[in-house]
Amino acid sequence: MKYLIIIFSAFLLIACKKEKETVVSSDPSDSLQIVKDSADTPISSGKILVETIPFPKEIKECSCYFATSKADFETEKYIYADDAGKTAYMKLDGKRLALNLISSSDMEVDEELTKEIENNDYKISVKGKKIKNEEALLFEGTLTIEKPDGTVFTTPVYGECGC
Repeated sequence: MKYLIIIFSAFLLIACKKEKETVVSSDPSDSLQIVKDSADTPISSGKILVETIPFPKEIKECSCYFATSKADFETEKYIYADDAGKTAYMKLDGKRLALNLISSSDMEVDEELTKEIENNDYKISVKGKKIKNEEALLFEGTLTIEKPDGTVFTTPVYGECGC
């Protein structure tokens, strides 16, 4: 008899439980607005989408890596990284790419940094000037991406090269 009372009580508790009601306000002044940090938003220009990447695990020693600003660089929101010799890494149009470097200036000797990267879909150039010469060399400049259809994207970059 005790078990019957316990089961019946549990049944009543479950059956009497009210459904939660959701109220939707139609007043636009009553709504919450969320503003996203621009650094977390992918950069898009026309038809080229440039997204941030984590530092590539493939890079083991010397490297160059850039963000669109000093603030983004300090928070590791990179848009470009390379192994200072053969391969550059970017995320373009939603795809993480490993691209072959065609040419790169000698970062130890030159005051200016130049890098050229090209494949069937993109022609990328990085040009900058050395702004600080310590263990790692700091650079400021521009990164330009061109597509065969004539679409061009240019952004300022800030970053460093070093071993």
